[in-house]
Parts: sequence; structure tokens; C-alpha cells
Amino acid sequence: MTQLSRYILFAVLAFSFSVSLAATKTTSQFEQKQIEQFIDEMVKEHQFDAIKLRTILSKAEKKQTILDAISRPAEGKPWHEYRPIFMTESRIREGIKFIKKNRQILEAAEKKYGVPASIITAIIGVETRYGRFRGSYRVIDALSTLSFAYPKRAKFFRGQLKEFLIMAREEEMDPLKPLGSYAGAMGQPQFIPSSFRSYAIDFDGDGRRDLWDNMDDIIGSVANYFSRHHWRAGEAVITRAKMTGSAPESLLKGGYKPSFKAEKLKAHKIDVAESIPSDRKVALIALKQKRGNEYWVGFHNFYVITRYNHSPLYAMAVYQLSEAIRSGAAL
Repeated sequence: MTQLSRYILFAVLAFSFSVSLAATKTTSQFEQKQIEQFIDEMVKEHQFDAIKLRTILSKAEKKQTILDAISRPAEGKPWHEYRPIFMTESRIREGIKFIKKNRQILEAAEKKYGVPASIITAIIGVETRYGRFRGSYRVIDALSTLSFAYPKRAKFFRGQLKEFLIMAREEEMDPLKPLGSYAGAMGQPQFIPSSFRSYAIDFDGDGRRDLWDNMDDIIGSVANYFSRHHWRAGEAVITRAKMTGSAPESLLKGGYKPSFKAEKLKAHKIDVAESIPSDRKVALIALKQKRGNEYWVGFHNFYVITRYNHSPLYAMAVYQLSEAIRSGAAL
């Protein structure tokens, strides 16, 4: 192919991409330049065919609804508004049904990975309402939009677009077909592409990793994810804390990763609902209520939940939902 032919081909595909990506806005020259750079990287680093990749990307659509959704994540809400989204009677009831329906798979996953059935169930319940809402965006549209039209986090999503295209090649998927969230999370457990490649497993041994419809793979992959992030079987997740006066900033600034020894709680006159070894590392977590904060002491397993979604609100919702499900299912 001559240089002129390559130029004409790129011009045609770039125009096609700008048209398809212009569901709400036209593609800028900057975005087109980023797209071509991305293609060059995929060719050099991962041996993709440039023409085929341009054809795939030319069919991606830029969606303003994706840009709108990512600008208002639920995790931006205070705890007293966030909690009611997930802690509902119907979600608890459906979680109990999910456990009863999939008890054999959940027990096998818990036996192999040490992750409680209630935690696995709560993750799927929070993420997709037990598979009911898996996302309606094409993953290629979500990741392309955020890679080339969302500068704030373009680097991250461009990395996920790379992972998705590699994943589609490895799994022999048509990259234009998988559906997911506005952020490109996929299947019932909502794995982003890098998580799919790293943690999704073929739990039933049928030769495929299917996080959309295969419950063995879905449950097994969530359990594997927690295991790989060092879930400690049998250990507590979090416990309520009480104190007189305001919480010490020196303890709060450590965030939700256990970073100080429990003996400091006593030194600051912070009471907890259960006995904690003085040398155990913990975290002090403040959750905003309508009137002031409520305080919790988080352990290692609470931090592990935040590896799934880096938010203490998310981790607390998963934990509380899991406890309600566990109690209702009499596990």
C-alpha cells in the first residue's frame, strides 16, 4: 500500500469515526490525533492490525450520556443518601433468594477461596441487582468516549480500552458486541477489562470465562478477586465505634486502609463493639449522616472490599447488605 493510499484510508476511517463518534458532539482534531496515537501503540506494543483496529474504532459511538453519568457518581453522595440506594427490603429479599438458588456454587467458591457466600452475593447485588441490570452501553462506546473525550481520566480509560481489545482477542469475542456500564464495567459482577483479564476464571471448566450468563464463572470470579486481594477467611470486616467529642484528625487522615494499631483507640477514648488485639492494625472511618458523623473501625477485610470499588461508602454498603442477607438466609 502506498503512502497516499494509507493517507486516504486513514482519512476515510477518521471521517467515519468522527461521524459515528458524533452522536452528540463532533470529534475534534485533538481527539482524532489521540485515536491515531492509540492505534500506533496497539500495533507496536500488542501487534494489532492497524486497518482492522481503525475499522473497529470507526464504529464506536461517542455518547454524551456516558460523559454525563461519569460526572455524577453515586459515591459522591453522603452516607445517609448513599445507603438507602442499596439497603432496601427488596434487595435483601432478592439476595436471600440468590443464595438459596445458587447455594451449591457459592459453597464451592467459599470452600476454595475462603470468601463468604454473603459477601459474594452482596457484591453482585450492589453491582447489578443480581444480574438484572448489567449495563446497556456497548463497552467499546463507553471506553472510546472516555478515552478520547474525557481528559480528566483519559489515561485510565485508554488503558482499559487497550485491555478490552486484548481481552476480546484472547476470548475470541466480537469487540462491538459486549454490553456494560457507562464506565465499561462488564457482566453481572461488573469487572473492568483489566480485572476481567486478571481475575475472571472458568469455574466450571467449560473452556470459557463468561461473566454475563454463567453463574459458576460469575460467582467463582468474584471469590477469586477477593482471594487474590488477600481476603482473610473468618476475620471480621468492620465494627461500630463510639466516642465522646470529635474524632481525632490524626486517626481519620489515614483513610480506610488499616494504618495504626488498635491501642490508639483506647488512648483516644474510642470504644468499639468488640475486643480487638492492641497490636492489630485498624482504620477509623467517618460516615456522614444528616446530623454529624457515625464512626466505624475498619479491619483488613474492609480494605479488601474497597479494592473492588475504591470507596468506603461502597464497602460499607456491601458489608451491611451481606449481613442482612446472611441473617435472612440463616447462613
